Amino acid sequence: MKTKMKNSSNAGFTLIELVVVIGILAVLFAIVLIAINPGKQFKAANDTKRRSDVNAILNAVYSYAADKQGALPSGIGTSDTPIADVTGGAGVSFCTDLAPVFIANLPYDPKNTDIGCSATYNTGYTIMQGTSGRITVKAPNAESGTPISVTR
Repeated sequence: MKTKMKNSSNAGFTLIELVVVIGILAVLFAIVLIAINPGKQFKAANDTKRRSDVNAILNAVYSYAADKQGALPSGIGTSDTPIADVTGGAGVSFCTDLAPVFIANLPYDPKNTDIGCSATYNTGYTIMQGTSGRITVKAPNAESGTPISVTR
């Protein structure tokens, strides 16, 4: 009995096999991309930063009040007031009243491009004192559609 030997020069994948494998990989990649949804993840990360910043601002305001025998930083009104550098307009001067003594870093909204103390600095957050004396800090630009707000 004679057996034929295959020619080793014909070893490899055919074009059809390569196209099928590439197609399967593309479908798997699309499924993973849809499952991960990077846009949604970035929005959630930005809102998490906003929540953290709102709490940090509120903690800094209460640290200031504790250090100043209950006095709050100037400019906190009974309606939403921007937390900004007051040299650039009305608002609570985060730069001069709170940073760097009561908070190390200046918080800012993730979508805000103007950061650092300057005449135009605006955190993108607001602050107000309610009639009960409680302080509310808000992040009105939350990407979830609902403003992030903390009251203490």
